[in-house]
Amino acid sequence: MQTLTITRPDDWHLHLRDGAVLKDALAPTAAVFARAIVMPNLKPPVTTVAQALAYRERILAVVPPGARFEPLMTLYLTDATPAGELRRARESGAVHGVKLYPAGATTHSDSGVSDLARCDAALQAMQDLGMPLLVHGESTDGAVDVFDRERVFIDTVLAPLHRRYPALRIVFEHITTREAAQFVEQADGPVAATITAHHLRYNRNALFVDPQGRNGLRPHLYCLPVIKREVHRLALLAAATSGNPRFFLGTDSAPHRVRDKLAACGCAGCFSAPVALPMYAEAFEAAGALARLEGFASVHGADFYRLPRNADRITLERAPWQPPEQVAFGADQVAPLGQGETLAWRVRG
Repeated sequence: MQTLTITRPDDWHLHLRDGAVLKDALAPTAAVFARAIVMPNLKPPVTTVAQALAYRERILAVVPPGARFEPLMTLYLTDATPAGELRRARESGAVHGVKLYPAGATTHSDSGVSDLARCDAALQAMQDLGMPLLVHGESTDGAVDVFDRERVFIDTVLAPLHRRYPALRIVFEHITTREAAQFVEQADGPVAATITAHHLRYNRNALFVDPQGRNGLRPHLYCLPVIKREVHRLALLAAATSGNPRFFLGTDSAPHRVRDKLAACGCAGCFSAPVALPMYAEAFEAAGALARLEGFASVHGADFYRLPRNADRITLERAPWQPPEQVAFGADQVAPLGQGETLAWRVRG
């Protein structure tokens, strides 16, 4: 197969940042994806409908000419989020989910939830309203090994949460482990998950060995949740390519300035937007499941979020290329994922 035409996909997990870098963060997404769930972890976080609508207008103002892109906004859950704000979110028609960051789990999560017991009123309102809870699923207990944080979170937080609110619509974001895939597959009720291109493409060895086989730390592959063992990558690949509608595309594209990635305490996040769809295509092709890419990328997420599927189409073509080392990011530079690698597929311009 030399070309693949599918319904235009959506990105169900995206970081666009704000301010001077917003235009550059958005451009590669708007070139490929029709819609995206936009994360609310700005500084300060997007905790109210008014803030979400204002952020939406800033995004729309920098959509490239000729592009058709719709930002789907989210709120940042805190210990003090009132139920009334969630009702206003549902009524707005522009806010499509509420993000749970355990306090301290990842970038700009300082204002996140310290104890879910403090969020009972908000969670009950979300269950009643059918508003999805989008979960960053990692334990923040310092005694837990970084590679075990997702598994421990399932046992200590997510499973009890699902038992308390069995009708709550949950999206387990950017899952990274076999245990997470199994939880989603086996859960009763409306539970789904997003899977990133980088967690399908790489195992944790890739953090320390470059494409030429040289040993060394690769900071542009550092993300949270961190990339896991090969057994987990294979479990994610099996889930993504299974055709199960509970699994769908979410890039978790999260750009940081090159100097911040290369710092003594480098930032977590992969800028995958420019390469995500070709990487997904490679992963699905390697699994012999290229025909199922359209469901994963273009159908399952829209159905879960109860939104219409896109009407337009997009074509991938087999044409080897290498991502650039760096691209503009406001007054600075950002490094796309896949530096030094050759990708087999590209989106036809």
